[in-house]
Amino acid sequence: MSKSFQVKVMRQEKPSSNKHWETFDITYENGMNMTTVLQRIAAAPVTTDHQTTTPVAFDACCLEEVCGACTMVINGRVRQACSALVDKLLDESAGVIELRPMTKFPVVRDLTVNRRAMFDTLKKVKAWVHVDGYHDVGPGPRVSPKQQDTAYPLSRCMTCGCCVEACPQFSDKTSFIGPAAISQAMLFNAHPTGSNDRDDRLAVLTSVGGIADCGNSQNCVKVCPKEIPLTDSIAQAGRDTTFYKLRQWFGR
Repeated sequence: MSKSFQVKVMRQEKPSSNKHWETFDITYENGMNMTTVLQRIAAAPVTTDHQTTTPVAFDACCLEEVCGACTMVINGRVRQACSALVDKLLDESAGVIELRPMTKFPVVRDLTVNRRAMFDTLKKVKAWVHVDGYHDVGPGPRVSPKQQDTAYPLSRCMTCGCCVEACPQFSDKTSFIGPAAISQAMLFNAHPTGSNDRDDRLAVLTSVGGIADCGNSQNCVKVCPKEIPLTDSIAQAGRDTTFYKLRQWFGR
């Protein structure tokens, strides 16, 4: 006989609906991840008490921990469904895996949330390099190997939301922009061309919701699936904003 396990899913039909739990029996397969599990539920959405229900709504895209779309809270920890392996999850959960949507974003349906707030913070800190056009303007400034080594880890951010989900200061009741936006501001401030907008980004970081609102809990760096040194970025932002304010005070 094939062995099976249970998956307990927090359901919510629409943003205004009440939350409720549904449990499903899943036949075990070697190498399963949580995306596979949700696909199995979609193929046969019948609960453990033999009630036919709707497929669980969730986001997925790349299936290889690159896009950040499938973030959810699994067994109480925020992570990516595509890289959350069933074998490891069962070891930590005594045979029942629990799925919840992230709590820092509005629920659209079931495990799908609206992460627009994160993308709004990226707009706020101008997390891009401005260009004059798309014509050939010749080679840009050289980037040294040391600069590349610093920038590459920060560039791996996929705006998945793990860091802000774990951050006690980030919520819809605060204006804190969160660790991802701070780290991206540091990434583009370090870019030879992106640094042209350096002071604009530092102005945002010194305003309401900026670096001063970080409580330094360091939860963000612990849950980042890309192991981005977010606390290093936050420390750098603290130094840079201090010098920025000093320059303002002394008129330089």
